[in-house]
Amino acid sequence: MTGSVASPELITTLHNKATQLRISSVQATSAAGSGHPSSCASAADLVAALFFSIMRYDPHNPKAPNSDRFILSKGHAAPLLYAAWAEAGLFPSGDLLKLRTLTSDLEGHPTPRLPFVDMATGSLGQGLPVGIGIALNAKFVDKLDYRTYVLMGDGESVEGSVWEAAEIGRQYGLDNLCAIVDINRLGQSDPTMLQHDMDAYRSRWAGFGWHAIVVDGHDITAILKAFHEATQTKGRPTVLLARTFKGKGISFIENKADWHGKPLKKGEETQKAIDELTKQLSPNGATVQITRPIAPSTTPATIGTMPPPPYKIGDSVATREAFGAALETLGSVNPLTVALDADVKNSTYTDKFGKKFPHRFFENFIAEQNMVGTAAGLAACGKIPFAATFACFLSRAYDFIRMAAVSGSNIKLVGTHVGVSIGEDGPSQMGLEDIAMMAAQPNVTVLYPSDGNSTYRLIEAAAQHKGMVYVRAGRPKSPVIYGPEEPFHIGGSKVVRQSPSDVLTIVAAGVTVFEALKAHDQLKSAGIAVRVIDLYSIAPIDRSTLLDSANATQRRLLTVEDHYAHGGLGDAVLSAVATEGMKVHKLAVREIPHSGKPEELVDHYGIGVRSIVDAAKQIIK
Repeated sequence: MTGSVASPELITTLHNKATQLRISSVQATSAAGSGHPSSCASAADLVAALFFSIMRYDPHNPKAPNSDRFILSKGHAAPLLYAAWAEAGLFPSGDLLKLRTLTSDLEGHPTPRLPFVDMATGSLGQGLPVGIGIALNAKFVDKLDYRTYVLMGDGESVEGSVWEAAEIGRQYGLDNLCAIVDINRLGQSDPTMLQHDMDAYRSRWAGFGWHAIVVDGHDITAILKAFHEATQTKGRPTVLLARTFKGKGISFIENKADWHGKPLKKGEETQKAIDELTKQLSPNGATVQITRPIAPSTTPATIGTMPPPPYKIGDSVATREAFGAALETLGSVNPLTVALDADVKNSTYTDKFGKKFPHRFFENFIAEQNMVGTAAGLAACGKIPFAATFACFLSRAYDFIRMAAVSGSNIKLVGTHVGVSIGEDGPSQMGLEDIAMMAAQPNVTVLYPSDGNSTYRLIEAAAQHKGMVYVRAGRPKSPVIYGPEEPFHIGGSKVVRQSPSDVLTIVAAGVTVFEALKAHDQLKSAGIAVRVIDLYSIAPIDRSTLLDSANATQRRLLTVEDHYAHGGLGDAVLSAVATEGMKVHKLAVREIPHSGKPEELVDHYGIGVRSIVDAAKQIIK
């Protein structure tokens, strides 16, 4: 294709490619006995135009530098994506018949087990935020000219995360980003809200500052012209609003309800569809020449070593402050580090990084879903994103966190202002369920440092770790109890008080470490020796130290945490030692808290020194 003019031969070829994608999707879903062939059929012309005329990529190396990126946000149309890559030559088309089987990575919805998938999709409304991250990386971080294309369904455009992403795309002027909405009118159980009201779609997207193009999604010439117009649009992103029909090309299901997620029956019904599609193929096509990307002339990033933390024993610093200082230092020694905020950077202290590295810092405003999705997009480009906000607000982005875990995404999340120890702001601002939320996802590391130096070292460890990490940081200042040379590693803990005569092990983390230390001193004055563990790594957990300490203290442990009782530190400890017959007693926040002074709340909700001392005496008695 030259400019915006396509030859008749190319149009015929792309029509054939789209038809073949429909045939392959039908064959794959029928063989699997499940899937969404009608959703594949509606978008086949759009995908054929992208893969075989518009996008620049290496068909045999999906991760080639500077390749255009494609995200299938409507992940249920996965067979269409797989068919496109098979048609491009990445793997044999016969593999499509293994769709949705245990031995194949061609799953029901795409995951990054496949080299051409950047992020798991299928939970709708997530593709565009990820695309934002990938486009931000090209425009501001790597400064490359690749384009990002995101194919969405019309039903998912009701999701609020789509409009969060739309706002950010406009804010950053992402003219290298093109969204495509497959407006096929039919949802899973009902027609969509707007059905084929294309003017309404246009006005909504235009109102969000996007260049909106309405196009017949089955007219190859019009599609190519629209994509060319998108490449010429500067200063804002483009959205192609494609009017399509579900089941296009298969007359007995085309534009008919109740076909969502239903494969054609094996045998006569499937053959009838394939025969009808085969008749639509034309012999007068041309050979497709996929444009390869121009490899960028870049040098590998030079990653240095972080200097020791700046705090000395006895200093007073909040762990959120130490996180900000560590992140700023990390940015100086590791150019792959990027940071994201959701309008609380002056409370999480990510503003330090933002001022020093403005082209690696992305403000998402009050849009936590988009922040996490954008972080995942940046991680897919090889960056190490730290996304920080109040821990409680990460709960509204939990579906994005869940899908990032499915993807094995290398994102680092930092939740500040945790627990009742934040004080007067009240329960709406208190992260009290975040450990449970994060630790529920497999392969997610959960860290909860207690002082400035441990925070600094664990941020360094989080950056070096390959995989998702959550760091829990507090609001109040606390004393520095570890020296700057003290090592901290993922999966470890610190025994901060011990003696040969200890009769109980107290396990704490974060602010409750200091409550446990005060309790230790009071109990010692009363002639009761206890051991104190700072369990700064909750997942993975230091099981061996817990068992050794429990065995040394009459098989008794007391956990104390500024978190709800279910799914927190106490449950993590119990899970680690219960099979060995250890007795675990748990102190935690067990009701919806109230506003008050931090020290009042810690005492009132049973996680302060008084409660620890009382519980210890009862356990020993």
